[in-house]
Amino acid sequence: MTSAAFAQASPLTALTARIGRRAALACAATALAAAALAALPQPARAQAQAITPIKFQLDWRFEGPAAFFLLPQAKGYFKQAGVDVAVDAGNGSGNAVNRVASGAYDMGFADLAALMEFRANNPDAPNKPVAVMMVYNNTPAAVFALKKSGITKPADLAGKKLGAPVFDAGRRGWPVFAKANKVGNVSWVSMDPPLRETMLARGDVDAITGFYFTSLLNLEARGIKPQDIVVMSYPQYGVKLYGNAIITSESFLKKNPQAVRAFLKAFTRGAKDVIADPKAAIAYVKERDGIINTELEERRLRLAIQSSVATADARIEGFGEVKGPRLALMASQVADAYATKGRIDAATVFDASFLPPAAERNIFAK
Repeated sequence: MTSAAFAQASPLTALTARIGRRAALACAATALAAAALAALPQPARAQAQAITPIKFQLDWRFEGPAAFFLLPQAKGYFKQAGVDVAVDAGNGSGNAVNRVASGAYDMGFADLAALMEFRANNPDAPNKPVAVMMVYNNTPAAVFALKKSGITKPADLAGKKLGAPVFDAGRRGWPVFAKANKVGNVSWVSMDPPLRETMLARGDVDAITGFYFTSLLNLEARGIKPQDIVVMSYPQYGVKLYGNAIITSESFLKKNPQAVRAFLKAFTRGAKDVIADPKAAIAYVKERDGIINTELEERRLRLAIQSSVATADARIEGFGEVKGPRLALMASQVADAYATKGRIDAATVFDASFLPPAAERNIFAK
């Protein structure tokens, strides 16, 4: 249309022409922006897109194993994948499960048995947690005794006095250990976590249950030599319970499936770094808690990797995965040991569909 013709056109025609030109310019700008975004490298492209905030609850304090989450946060792996993760210290798996269920946290790290218990006891909860990635393929739970007590094997525990906090995973799962090893009745003494190893060292109890990489180091810190400690790891004595997993709520999973996938992808990338160089990984824990003993926490991290993460079972099953028959057996064992209100449907507690491809999860390869 010429200038003269445009001037003579009706107001409606002129307005339509202007709108058409603006629309064309907008489309062209959108196409250029999309092309520019596509041309960026993958990490930069993820950052250019919307970032989803995620509040993440750990199961415990900022100790060695927390490096699995703090390293990818500090190195920018999460943000490069498209999620902005805030990691908070915790005070037990049960609390981590409850906080994710309440919506106070979007995702968390918790013992799978605690998640199973919650689901079985709260079938009508509107926002039940679900596990999306296994990290501790084998439970870290273990029984500890002192050699001077004469206890050297599970059968020696019959009739003895055992100590642990009431929420301890080893204590909660004790019926599974006792059944697998035909251990007779024992009596339990409850205490706060900081007193557990002290009471064993003083002889107030005959044995304790605790995480392998926690109680072992705590006993050594109380002057007990490693050669004087008897350790009965649950996995080594016939208990094939899974340990801690990454969890999220049904609601968050439904609303933010891509964010969950991004989190697991970045976490896997970071886990490979942690396993390859635990010493370097501890620096990121030190950044969050400046008073930690780096040598102690590096050793704790290495023990966690050895006993629960890079295990023979994990290498067979694949990092991050679970196997149906083993999961179903655990669901039945937990229902009995924890005396849940209802049976546990193993098919509902773990969703593997958000895991990165198997090739990306091959983090144990040298």
